Amino acid sequence: MKSFNNQIINGVNHQVEILELADYESCTFSNCDFSKVNLTKIKFIDCDFNDCNFSEVIINDTFFQEVRFVACKMMGLHFDNCNDFGFQVCFEACILNYSSFFKVRLINTTFDNCKLVDVDFSEADLTNALFDNCDLTNALFDRSVLLKTNFKTAYNYSIDPENNKIKGAQFSLPEVTGLLNKYSISIG
Repeated sequence: MKSFNNQIINGVNHQVEILELADYESCTFSNCDFSKVNLTKIKFIDCDFNDCNFSEVIINDTFFQEVRFVACKMMGLHFDNCNDFGFQVCFEACILNYSSFFKVRLINTTFDNCKLVDVDFSEADLTNALFDNCDLTNALFDRSVLLKTNFKTAYNYSIDPENNKIKGAQFSLPEVTGLLNKYSISIG
């Protein structure tokens, strides 16, 4: 497979200029539009994506190893279809609404200032993950591993402690009341 190293790709519409099936290592993509593009089997290793549009991208068997996404629009992505070998990502100021991390291993993953509305984290391993100032409105945590996960500055979450592993997870007031939503009680 072809390989690209240390490339800087700026302002490319990949709906028009198709991204080659290749390995991309230590590359930086800025202001690129990948929306609805098929990235199946492409490898991204130690890459940065800045201000890119990834909405509805097809990422079947796509490799993301040590990949950073900053200020990217990433709506409706199925990270559960990615290749899980070495999967390691971090997100800063990204919109990940309606995406799925079903059964994805996200140990030590950072979500910083992200919108995670209606995101599926069912059965995901979020051990030691950080949700720093993230909106988790309607995010689904079902049989998720949340050991030592940091939710201190996250908000709008609803997590059932009886249905998730939350030992050592960190929460703060008043948002910690999201652990009681299933009981339909009023806290005054």
